[in-house]
Amino acid sequence: MAEKDKPWLFRTYAGHSTAEKSNALYRTNLAKGQTGLSVAFDLPTQTGYDSDHVLARGEVGKVGVPICHLGDMRMLFDQIPLEQMNTSMTINATAPWLLSLYIAVAEEQGADISRLQGTVQNDIIKEYLSRGTYICPPKPSLRMITDVAAYTAKHLPKWNPMNVCSYHLQEAGATPEQELAYALATGIAVLDDLKTKVAPQDFPAMVGRISFFVNAGIRFVTEMCKMRAFTELWDEICRERYGIEDEKYRRFRYGVQVNSLGLTEQQPENNVYRILLEMLAVVLSRNARARAVQLPAWNEALGLPRPWDQQWSLRMQQIVAYETDLLEYGDLFDGNPVIAAKVDELKAGARAELATLDEMGGAIAAIEYMKSRLVESNAERLNRIEANETVVVGVNRWQQGEPSPLTAGDGGIMIVDPAVEQEQIARLKAWREARDEGAVEAALAALRDAAQRGQNVMPPSIAAAKAGATTGEWAAVMRQVHGEYRAPTGVSASPSNRTEGLEPIREAVDAVSRRLGRRLKFVVGKPGLDGHSNGAEQIAFRARDCGMDITYEGIRLTPEQIVTRAAQDQAHVVGLSILSGSHLPLIEELMERMRAAGLAHVPVVVGGIIPEDDAAKLLEMGVARVYTPKDFELNRIMMDIVALVEPAEAAA
Repeated sequence: MAEKDKPWLFRTYAGHSTAEKSNALYRTNLAKGQTGLSVAFDLPTQTGYDSDHVLARGEVGKVGVPICHLGDMRMLFDQIPLEQMNTSMTINATAPWLLSLYIAVAEEQGADISRLQGTVQNDIIKEYLSRGTYICPPKPSLRMITDVAAYTAKHLPKWNPMNVCSYHLQEAGATPEQELAYALATGIAVLDDLKTKVAPQDFPAMVGRISFFVNAGIRFVTEMCKMRAFTELWDEICRERYGIEDEKYRRFRYGVQVNSLGLTEQQPENNVYRILLEMLAVVLSRNARARAVQLPAWNEALGLPRPWDQQWSLRMQQIVAYETDLLEYGDLFDGNPVIAAKVDELKAGARAELATLDEMGGAIAAIEYMKSRLVESNAERLNRIEANETVVVGVNRWQQGEPSPLTAGDGGIMIVDPAVEQEQIARLKAWREARDEGAVEAALAALRDAAQRGQNVMPPSIAAAKAGATTGEWAAVMRQVHGEYRAPTGVSASPSNRTEGLEPIREAVDAVSRRLGRRLKFVVGKPGLDGHSNGAEQIAFRARDCGMDITYEGIRLTPEQIVTRAAQDQAHVVGLSILSGSHLPLIEELMERMRAAGLAHVPVVVGGIIPEDDAAKLLEMGVARVYTPKDFELNRIMMDIVALVEPAEAAA
């Protein structure tokens, strides 16, 4: 009998509360048979703010672990030998800094740095398109990506310095063809820049170290074909564009997190089947099999998974890898005409989209175009669900069912203790007080100098990490040198041509606007650091097409900025979207500011992943409506907004 293939790496994307609590979770998961680590960082860490920054309020430890300095990183990997570990760090704008902290901790452990294995995501382009944790403008951000790659080429030869992430593209509504094209265009932009930073003889090996992080959705035949198309197109690009002759350097190496977009709040137990089917898309075809797989938990549409929920997803991987005979066979789909035809169709669509991007000057130049295309694709996806053309079990069909025993009692999710934020801030203050301030200032000055001169920022970043600098201080230097950036929202002011079926709402908006004496003004805002902008974009997109006058300025606004804008624009309604779990402190502040600004009469509506208990608290604060993922009918939300404005004005 032929030798069995080795299974892929089993990972769980994890991190929350504090470095100490996350370390305990990692060691437990490794003891359960997980074979690699995948670190989730909280939003302040991802966007370059320390835990005590005003913008970090309510966000500390919510969607990942806060890492402010070397002490936090030391604690995160306590008793975990980094030389033997394969660690994936999902970090982008602050990737050079977090990798610097990782290297510093590994050195403290006595590791041979050249043996470190893992991946730093380091894909800033998709942050402008879909996830929103960017800091600086595209060109200097691209330089930082290739700085990391060039540094690893010399010092960390086994490390993947960049993980082109198409995962969030699909979450933002990308079609398979768009996911293929935009990810490949990102890889091309990085390699074109990297070519100028490494010696020609070292370049092929660096091409071989670029990896990808993809999404696998529920249409698992299409998704499997997409993976085969990815492998073939990347091989073609490496060979034809870059002249890479060695086949192993042209291999499409990818990890996967299966789709969270399709996980439902309604009947959440159904998500277990969805996750399994999505995983099959990336493990069934041997020639396009993932190198590492991480699965969400069944309850991620409800909130933060508990350790048991993560264990359940890990067991799913282990059963497929060890109990089935999948790894005993060659590729099951080679020579299959149905598969071959679908792969060819996807490749043709991706090539056409790549050609468009090429004409525009590549991925960096085409960011605005790609963003607007994604918003349009997502609008079409939601339209199909609303119109019942796409069936989602438990959502738009077969909504009746037994109550889930899995969510009984504690609500089926983990709640991060709010006290964690104050504990983290206290540790940060103690760290600042204990360090050598002169050494930190000198290290940051050297970092600023290197960034201004266009030198590689990795060596001075590592020196700053060892000196005791913080995440916020590192990012502040980058902000000073390169400036901040506001990415395009993808939502233009003019209506799209997709207004069919919206006539009754448009008439209602027109009628209320006539009574108001001006167009109904709807200000949509995203307070806090949450960059998941899909919901806000789709609400703004639909409101605009329904004839409302919208203001949507994108992500990462303070409550103060949103209230100021509502006053300036004389908003009739304010809509807020938060998916990071920071809704209570941020909305409490916003409601106080609305009252102080004399805007208490303006209804505020809120959308996000909001547990029922929290929704009740928001309504007590004076919020007019709370919407969660189960409220997928945007037209109903639009009519609610019209109704909210009507009586308030009539009574005035």
